[in-house]
Parts: sequence; C-alpha cells; structure tokens
Amino acid sequence: MPTLIQTHYHFSVARATVVTMLACGALALPWYSAIAAPAAAADGASGDSTLPTVVITARDDSGGLHTAAGTGSNLDLSRFDTPASVDAITRQQLEQRGDRSLVDAITRAPGVSAMPHPGNGGSSVAARGFTDTLSVMRLYDGMRQYGGAGLTFPFDTWAIERVEVLRGPASVIYGDGAIGAVINVVPKQPTRGAIETDVQAGFGTEHSRRLAIGSGGALDERWSYRFDASTDRSDGWVDRGRYSNRAVSGALRLDISPRLNVRLSAARGRQEPMQYFGTPLVNGKPDPALATKNYNVADSVMQYDDRWLDALLNWTPNDSTTMRSRFYNIDSSRHWRDVEAYAYNTATGLIDRSDATEIYHDQSQTGNTTDAAFKGQLLGLDNRFALGFDINSSAFKHTNNTYVGDATPVDPYHPDPGWFASPVPTIPRYASKARQYAVFAENRLALTGQWSLLAGVRYDHASVRRTDLVADRLAYDKTFSNVGWRLGTVYQATPSLALYGQVAKAADPISSLFFLSAANSAFKNATGRQVEVGVKQAFAANTAEWTLAVYDITKNNLLTRDPANPSRSLQVGERTSRGVEATVMAALLPGWRVEANATLLRARFADFSEASGGVLVSRAGNTPPDVPQRLANLWLHHELARGWTASAGLRYVGERNADNANTLKLPSYAVTDATLRWKVSGATSVSLRVANLFDRRYFTTAYYTPTQWFYGQDRRADLVVDHRF
Repeated sequence: MPTLIQTHYHFSVARATVVTMLACGALALPWYSAIAAPAAAADGASGDSTLPTVVITARDDSGGLHTAAGTGSNLDLSRFDTPASVDAITRQQLEQRGDRSLVDAITRAPGVSAMPHPGNGGSSVAARGFTDTLSVMRLYDGMRQYGGAGLTFPFDTWAIERVEVLRGPASVIYGDGAIGAVINVVPKQPTRGAIETDVQAGFGTEHSRRLAIGSGGALDERWSYRFDASTDRSDGWVDRGRYSNRAVSGALRLDISPRLNVRLSAARGRQEPMQYFGTPLVNGKPDPALATKNYNVADSVMQYDDRWLDALLNWTPNDSTTMRSRFYNIDSSRHWRDVEAYAYNTATGLIDRSDATEIYHDQSQTGNTTDAAFKGQLLGLDNRFALGFDINSSAFKHTNNTYVGDATPVDPYHPDPGWFASPVPTIPRYASKARQYAVFAENRLALTGQWSLLAGVRYDHASVRRTDLVADRLAYDKTFSNVGWRLGTVYQATPSLALYGQVAKAADPISSLFFLSAANSAFKNATGRQVEVGVKQAFAANTAEWTLAVYDITKNNLLTRDPANPSRSLQVGERTSRGVEATVMAALLPGWRVEANATLLRARFADFSEASGGVLVSRAGNTPPDVPQRLANLWLHHELARGWTASAGLRYVGERNADNANTLKLPSYAVTDATLRWKVSGATSVSLRVANLFDRRYFTTAYYTPTQWFYGQDRRADLVVDHRF
C-alpha cells in the first residue's frame, strides 16, 4: 500500500524524545560525519508547516529473503544480508494457515516447538535445544519485559502484522536471556491509505466463539491510526477447560514532516487460560481414558492482565541518518489459585493432589530505548553504523501462600474437584526493584560489492534489590553485568545466493530476575557461545527461496550439585546443542505452493549433576527435558478454482524427555491442520478451519513433574466469516 512517508523500520530498539535524540546525534554525528558520505538534502523547507503531497512506496512485507528484518540487526538489513537465521511469518501466512493462537503461529518457524504450561500463560517454547523464558526471549514490537514470569501478551494473531524469529544468541541486540532465540511480534501499524475496516466472526466445536474488528488508515494529511479488538472463548478440550481471551490495541501517528513522525500506542490483553495442569501417568504410562480429565479444584483461578503504553519518535534528518527513541510503560497483573501436582497412588487407585498454590504478581516497568543508525563510507568502503542505549526501572511484588496445601484424593475416572484450601494465608512475601541499563553498537563494512563484515557489542548492567516483606528486612542487593558480542560475515556468490558465518557470545540468567532466591543471587549469569554457518538463496525471480544453517552452541555456568556436598550448588555446569536447519518455499505447479522446514539437533548435558534419592547422580550425556531432536513443518497451498483455496499443514515434533534422567519419554507426534476458503466477493470470505484434522492425541510437555503430562488440542473445527468495508 502506498504511504506518504517511509522510515527505516527498527522495531527491535526504542526511540526517544526530540531532545534525547538530538543529544545522541550531537555525540555521534561529528566523528562519524568525517568518514560518511555527504548526506542528501532534507526534503522541503524547514519553515513549511504543511505536508507536501509525496507518495513513496511502502516497504516490502512479503517475508522473503530480501525483506528487511529489524529483529536480526539494528542496521536495516534484509534477511539476505544478515549473518544469522531470521525468519518472518507474514500476515498473509497467518491468514492462509488459520492460526489464531500466537504460539501455534510461532512454532511453524524452523527449530521452534511449543511447551505451553499454565505458569506462563501457555506461551513457552523451545528453540535450538534451549527452553522457556530464560533462553527464548519474547518481544512485543521490539519491547521486552524484564525479570518476570515471561511475556504472556499478545496471545492472539488478529492484531499481528508479522512475527520475526531470530534463532541463536541475540544478546548483542536484546541483552541476556536469548541464547535459543528471539521472537518479535509486530502489531499492525497506522497506514497512509484510505480507511479500511475488517470484521471477523466465528464459531465452532467445543462451543468456541470469536469476534474481532480492526480498522486503520489516514484521518487527514498528517494523522493516521490503527485500532484492533478481539475476543475468543471456548470450552476447551478437557473437563472444566473453559478459557477466554480479550485484547484491544490502538496506535495514532502524526507525520510532522516527511522526515519526522510520532506514534502513540496502547494495548491491553486479558487472558483466562484453561485451569489444566496436566494428566498423571498411571503405573508409569499414560492412560487414554484420562485424556479429558481435569484434576484441578472447582474454584481454581488463572488470570493475566497486561498493559502496554509507548511513545515512539522516528526522525530521518537526511537519507543517511535515522534516529529512533521510545518511552514505554508495561504493567502486568497475574493471579493463580490452583492445586498443581497430581500423582497416581498404586495402593489406593486414586489420584493424590498436592501443591495448593495461590500467587499474585504485580509488575511494572518504565524505560527508554534510543538508537541512531548512519550510512556512509569508511576508508572509501560502504559502511553502516548504529549505536544506542536502553534504560529501565522495574518493580515487582510477589504475594503467595508458600505453596502449602493439599486437596482430597480423587477417582481418576470420575474426579470430584472439591475446593481450594491452604493452611497458610496468601500475603505479600517479597518485593523487588531493579534498575537496568545497556549500551550497544553495530557496524557493517562492505569490503567489496559481494563481501561484508558485521560486528556488534552490547554491555548490560542490572542491579536488583529484594525486600523480605514478612521479616521486613533486606534479602539481598545484587548487581549483574555481562558483555555480548557478535562477529559475522556474508559473501554474496551471486545477487541471489549468499554464504554466511558468525560467532556470537551471549548470556542467560540462572533464574528470572525477580524470582532469584537469596542463595541463587550469589551466582552470576550463565554464558553461551554459538558458531553458525549457512547459505541462503532466492530463485525463480525471487518468488522462491531456500536456506540451510548449521550451528554449535555451548552454554556454561549452569548450577549443578557439589560432589562433596549434594545440598550445595556449584556454578560449573555445561550443556551443548548442535543442529542443522533447512527451509524451502516454492511454487511446485501452477496454483500450488509449498512451505517446509526441518530441524535435526543433538542437545546434551556436558557437565550436570543432581540429587536423586539422596544420592548425587551425573546427567552428563543426557538430553535436557522438553527438547525434541527432530522437528518439521509442511504447508501446501492450492488454488482449487476461482475464489476457492485450500491449505493443509503437517507439524511434526520428535520424541522428548520428561526428566533429566531420560527415563521417561514423551512420544513424538504429527498433527495435521487444514483450511478451506471461499472468497464470496472482493470484500467477504468464508473459511472452514480444522485443527488436528485426524484427532491425534499427543503430549506437549511435562513441565511440572516428570509423571504429569499435558495433552495438546484435540480436533477442533471453526467456521469463520471475514468482511471488509
């Protein structure tokens, strides 16, 4: 769609006030301008108060290799020019595949698998042999939430423009917590075209109901907007498995001039997921008769309320310089009240229930990220340089009952849920405050027209102060710091074929920042190193592409048990992951298109011991839990006839271990999804979407205990109507 103003789109970093940006520019420009190419003249007279009628074509969002991908770099590089594995899931792909859940959409990317659990709103994933929020970072429009339980918003794809997945360490851009991958969810943005409004209504099996509306466009020559709202409800696939999601987001953009714009954005998501904590094994094996049973109490509660507010300023003083600054505030409230542990008792034939848990989280974060990027020449060679800073302050209060309490045992096949009870009151237990800052820089030097070098570095510093609210005393005051860096190269053998390699250093926290115990606060962050080489090629006039990546990651400084004293921890553990990832997208025949990816990896504990039955046991050589060593996705799209299209997808997840000892294994699974779409008119379409077409029973994770496994979604069909006006 044509747009009046085009800016360099770097959503992975923040953007500040005019004063902050001018200060950054004043520091950066003098020395850089000495080696930079002369800047192009600014458009229009500085005193002109009206916006000239200039139409510039918007950036390509096809998701192809030549599409810009800000998640991989701050230098406005395409996927083709980035020495890393970056994938983009576009809006068109989301609609073709019919993925309403964001996690379903994310796990179509190569090397990423779902391991949803209630503690994180069902949003956790594994990537490149590393799991959950400590090693796989989630961003919303380039913003991250530090230190908490992880990012639970957004959870729905309605308001999403695209999802970008950067696999492998990304500490250079985003700081600690991204050894496995970074997933950036980019919402729909204000546009300069005519106002368009989309509505969607759907209903389906399990009493599912859906309603959504979205609207956006130009209000006049300066103002444009975007608004989206959606609600989704269902009875779920287990007993008492009702869940509901509600989300609303909006953005208002002011184009002050062709080179300066301001965008104000707000979003809120309220999620009440299924209060289902898995199904216990019976005599060490899953019992299919228990697949739909829910052993939580009748008055269980699980609620997430996330609120995002930010002000983004983009300034392009000339064709060679881009500056961005963002002030933001993130607030999250969470509430759990559940009985979370279930175990089959062979003596009684009943399910014993324990860990009656009630928790409240109150978390807030305020910060600013500012960066500047420059295009010029260095020693007569084309050069791009970016630098910036990130600063934020966070507060967190944890209220709980110390997870003490039991519920009555229940019959496995006819459970009477009962009610929540705990002998310990739910009161505020501790509060934490954190202050963080980071500085980062990247540079890309084109040695020749075909060969380029990219280097980046980031320094992170965080101070955490935790107060014991029960004893009214300071629990600890701890400072963490680390340096991440990346060195990569890209060689373009032809204009459409690139070979690349990179070495990266990253860091992961040993625990979420706000959940660090007093004992664990004495340890430093874990560190990781990755080596990756690969090839990327576009062909058939850039309508098809394939990629291949080979990587080796080592993560050090894991907590392991002291052989001389199993009750004491040492920070000497290590785990490794080596793998191969391949993707292909191509038109097979007229009217047919295929999208496929496959992953083979070998993840191992290299140095790790744990206490088992009072004895210290080494797990060296074992595969970490929840890590599939084979993954694959396949999608076929076919134009059946005029106005009719069909899509079918296969998701394969290999065998995973449920415990560190590798004695319990979750079986592999393959799930087929299908969509049939009829375009009634240019404005209206009707879709039939079927998830898990063959009603395959499968397990997604054993997150809470090795003998308590989570069943995945059973077959679900939805009829969805979309209309645009």
